Amino acid sequence: MQKGSSGLVDLSAITGPVGRLVATAQNGLEVLRYGGLETGAVPSPFQIIESVPMYRLRRYFPPDSRPGAKPAGPPVLMVHPMMMSADMWDVTRDEGAVGILHKAGVDPWVIDFGSPDKIEGGMQRNLADHVVALSEAIDTVKQVTGRDVHLAGYSQGGMFAYQTAAYRRSKDLASIVGFGSPVDTLAALPMNLPASLAPAAADFMADHVFSRIDIPGWLARTGFQMLDPLKTAQSRLDFLRQLHDREALLPREQQRRFLASEGWIAWSGPAISELLKQFIAHNRMMTGGFSIHGDLVTLSDIDCPVLAVIGEVDDIGQPASVRGIKRAAPQADVYEFLIRAGHFGLVVGSKAATQTWPTVAAWVRWLDSGGEMPEGVSPMPLQPSENTESGVSLTSRVAHSTAAATEMAFSLARSAAGALVAANKSARTLAVETARTLPRLARLGQVNDHTRISLGRIMSEQARDAPHGEALLFDGRVHTYEAVDRRINNVVRGLIGVGVRQGARVGVLMETRPSALVAIAALSRLGAVAVLMPPDADLATAARLGAVSEIIADPSNLDAARALDMRVLVLGGGEARDLNLAEDADVVDMEKIDPDQVDLPGWYRPNPGLARDLAFIGFSTISGELIARQITNYRWALSAFGTASAANLGRSDTVYCLTPLHHQSGLLVSLGGAVVGGARVALSRGPCPERFLQEIRQYGVTVVSYTWAMLREVIDDPAFSLTGSHSVRLFIGSGMPAGLWKRVVEVFGPAQVVEFFATTDGQAVLANVSGAKIGSKGRPLPGGGEIALAAYDPEDNLILEDDRGFVRLAETDEVGVLLAHPRGPVDPLASVKRGVFAPADTWVSTEYLFRRDEDGDYWLVDNRDGVIHTARGPVFAATVNDAVGRLGAVDMAVTYGVDADGETLAVTALALRPGGTVPSADLSEALAGLPVGDAPDIVHVAPEMTLSATYRPLAGPLRQQGIPKPSRNAWYRDPDTHRYRRLTAAVRSEIVGSQE
Repeated sequence: MQKGSSGLVDLSAITGPVGRLVATAQNGLEVLRYGGLETGAVPSPFQIIESVPMYRLRRYFPPDSRPGAKPAGPPVLMVHPMMMSADMWDVTRDEGAVGILHKAGVDPWVIDFGSPDKIEGGMQRNLADHVVALSEAIDTVKQVTGRDVHLAGYSQGGMFAYQTAAYRRSKDLASIVGFGSPVDTLAALPMNLPASLAPAAADFMADHVFSRIDIPGWLARTGFQMLDPLKTAQSRLDFLRQLHDREALLPREQQRRFLASEGWIAWSGPAISELLKQFIAHNRMMTGGFSIHGDLVTLSDIDCPVLAVIGEVDDIGQPASVRGIKRAAPQADVYEFLIRAGHFGLVVGSKAATQTWPTVAAWVRWLDSGGEMPEGVSPMPLQPSENTESGVSLTSRVAHSTAAATEMAFSLARSAAGALVAANKSARTLAVETARTLPRLARLGQVNDHTRISLGRIMSEQARDAPHGEALLFDGRVHTYEAVDRRINNVVRGLIGVGVRQGARVGVLMETRPSALVAIAALSRLGAVAVLMPPDADLATAARLGAVSEIIADPSNLDAARALDMRVLVLGGGEARDLNLAEDADVVDMEKIDPDQVDLPGWYRPNPGLARDLAFIGFSTISGELIARQITNYRWALSAFGTASAANLGRSDTVYCLTPLHHQSGLLVSLGGAVVGGARVALSRGPCPERFLQEIRQYGVTVVSYTWAMLREVIDDPAFSLTGSHSVRLFIGSGMPAGLWKRVVEVFGPAQVVEFFATTDGQAVLANVSGAKIGSKGRPLPGGGEIALAAYDPEDNLILEDDRGFVRLAETDEVGVLLAHPRGPVDPLASVKRGVFAPADTWVSTEYLFRRDEDGDYWLVDNRDGVIHTARGPVFAATVNDAVGRLGAVDMAVTYGVDADGETLAVTALALRPGGTVPSADLSEALAGLPVGDAPDIVHVAPEMTLSATYRPLAGPLRQQGIPKPSRNAWYRDPDTHRYRRLTAAVRSEIVGSQE
């Protein structure tokens, strides 16, 4: 023991520890009793401007209304996340958001959603309720101040700000400021969770956990703290170590109390479910197509300036995720401000007080009054769209954390896990796709003639499994499976009420709209046959070929249906329905039938259709003649399950149905694949450049259906301009010309084209799933029937046999006839072959010619009846069209035969892209190395090319024009050099001979 100069014992050595112990006990008792230390701080003054059940609108530091008082500055409306109290903006008066903004001449407003567990009906709130409420609050601020509003949101509050701005299309908004607000949620998840596993986990939690429970405030606090357990433990340890020093604790006490207890409020289960499903599982802030009370919204509609405040070491709103706003909102000027802080430190604390809020104030003044851009604010660079699954960097973490060694260990472990995830990414993707695909293929493989399967049945299953799942999008509105299924059942009752029975053939003459889909599905559920009548066809012939007993029509097609001698059932048409049916006994308004008043007869069983049963009748035109195509339930199922498997469709997909529902592609591929895959189907009114871009973003389209040259109407239109990102990953359809295919991939990359080939009876189905070989039809679809390629002699139009009399299989790159081993009913008009490869076996000839390359991919050569037999040998139209279609200037090509003085000449007509030219040297090179068949005799540029109603280029009108006229855009094949030269009048006269 030491002694002082007087020789007495130094009492400070005793009183110091005792005083520290007493102070610790006193402060600790105060914390235990009151939850924290009394700081004497008072909240900033505010006025409640509006109070409704959903929110209260606060205006901080309300301006003096007396004459001569200083006017308020530009208004900033601040939005808190659902699990955090609105008091977060005023945790400390001197260093809090509202106080700093007020001192900087800004007018601070705060929306307070309150604690939902303390409000009647609060725990039933969903995300859309918050967005609509925030939109109403913006209207109030605008009305009170007369100025456009700067909208600022922290974390999920920033997500609300983005969503509300999109919902309002930026109306009355001066700018948006988001603090650590994720947009591309799958780009970088908290704790570096792998993005590939998040959708399935989020879907499961939304459907099976948070659909049943809510999150109380204490659990929200615990969850937030668990996202950074090291920092939470460190903060508590620092508080305990300084518990004796009241003066050291007081400056941060309000912030500590806020985070430890006071700042957390309950979170409703429906809101969590919607957050998980729409913005994590389906990432719809990036793709678009999220629903706000039935309206479909996309961030691409935001066109006001955006400032994203990014925490360099934010492990919740990670930089990669926050920067997604740049791609999601291509019309907006997007800026960023990078601060070295964690998630909460962006808005509360010393760095927020000295960096964040002064910068926000400067941002508001800059937009309001002009001048220099705030220091530290810079235009946000465009980030790559690929998901790297990497989060906050190791160096940033180590620099930020005081527990460097521990943090390094955790980061290295996560980095190692990330490397393992990257190394196995393809395997994991394959596993996810397999988990989706195998059950579908297994179910398809179990289908036999007596299996009950139909469109109506699959839609019933989806409504049962996901009643609140989004099924149908149209005109900016969304309809759930439950709502669509209820509408189908009501229409079934209406059909029964007017006497339609199972097996009846009912014409469907409707534009592509929800009521058309419902009518087709209702007929399927009833067990009737839907005869899909093209509005532009000869309706009387279609009705006769389809043996139609009555017609379902929408109001726009009512007059055309009335012209036919049969009863017309009018369905749909929207709210304006002035049908004037008083004196027309043959027209029934289905919308006036009360389904509850219809008694179901004893014979009715929903979805009675067997695989072998006729389900639909479609139509196609061959050589100008309308042909009826019978489609069984098995044929529909094969295409639907095959499309869903080949395109890997799931609930996060939205299939954009460009093709009309009366077309087989629309019914079998677009609608069928979407329904089987559980994806959303978005109905379109047809290809239109402006509407196409607007709808793919509004709906969050991931898969676009097409037929033949349909997409040419979009991407070749001078008004078409694709700016910013898009959500499309696949184009699916059939018949796309090779040149258009190349352009689509170039414009919409990294999206791919999945080209299908299917015979009308569905016995043979091919799909180019990889999309790697432009023009190829791919390989047999898994789950489809067995196919074979029979060797073929095009000169004599014979299928070749071996020495034993069986059909010989075609060799690699040899022309063959595509045969299909039949499954299910065989079309009565089909060409049936027996004893083909074995005694008594049965095969169906598709009458299509193919070749199979060395990789096993199939290439369409021609139709057996369409081969052009010239003096030099056979010319195969599809092969020639593919070859010249790869020339950059060529839009489309059609090859056809023309008679010239008793001989057949092969002529290829080209449609060029605007401003395109084709040098003869390029033409000669393109046609020099055809894999099969000969090159055409004449090639010319057609001034006009006629397309069918399904956008297929027609040869008939060109053939009628005969041999092309001489011009600088017409060439003939020199028989000596095999190169193409300019077609002159002398050469043409020699070719035409005595015809002219």
